[in-house]
Amino acid sequence: MRGLTGFNAATPVEAEALLLSCCHSLRWAERVAAHRPYPTLDALLAAADEAGYDLSRADLDEALAAESSALPHPDAPPAARTALRAAHAAYESSFGHAFVISLDGVRPGERLDQVLAGIRSRLGNEAEEERVIAADELRRLARARLAFRLAERLTPRHSGP
Repeated sequence: MRGLTGFNAATPVEAEALLLSCCHSLRWAERVAAHRPYPTLDALLAAADEAGYDLSRADLDEALAAESSALPHPDAPPAARTALRAAHAAYESSFGHAFVISLDGVRPGERLDQVLAGIRSRLGNEAEEERVIAADELRRLARARLAFRLAERLTPRHSGP
């Protein structure tokens, strides 16, 4: 099975597994899978966005708990790796979950700087303000992951965004 056609034809369990690899909220995955078939990829991504806006506090906590902090490229300088580890630790200590940011459209050579700048700018946020930003970034991540996985093939364990 490939692409949108494969996603639309997949069993509910297969579709939900793929969706959970994009955003680990069971309610979100069930909701998006339940509205199949989608006529276009844009319609699917719009439904994923809409379901993301409707995440309850518990759904968002579930999804954020499954996220992990991004590691820098192995070729990154040791000082950058140390700075990123320290920034992630400070963020997780402040907010209780991994830092999430969508890097869709950011060039690979700029990603480390973007993550560090994002963490540093968001560390000063109040908890509720950061929760709103994290939810928005999670929606963007889920959208990018879903588009990527469907572009490759229907497989929940495929690596990517």
